[in-house]
Amino acid sequence: MVNQDDYDEIAASLDRFVDVPDDVLCKVVTRDGLCVWAFDRDELPELPGEDAPDRELAAEMCAGCPVTDECLELELRVAGPLTVGVWGGLPDTDRREVYQVWKWRHINRGVWAGEQP
Repeated sequence: MVNQDDYDEIAASLDRFVDVPDDVLCKVVTRDGLCVWAFDRDELPELPGEDAPDRELAAEMCAGCPVTDECLELELRVAGPLTVGVWGGLPDTDRREVYQVWKWRHINRGVWAGEQP
């Protein structure tokens, strides 16, 4: 079961990317991400929309990927609360929760370039 402490820990683990530009993250994810070169987009399974199965599917799809953290950071920056699918080893419901903590951490460090709450 994923809880608030897990979301806090995940968001904190992404702090190391605060100074990495979006284009660099994008290049790393598209170059090294397993989903980019190991899977046919038409054959990727769809999330059933239930937390436990979605988490299991996300973990399975991203298992062994060397850039899950970079992928998650990029998705939080680009899609934010509108995120869908599997990115960074997490289903969209978990990423929306992580996004709230991630955004709060960025605002409090003064690095948030988006809307202020």
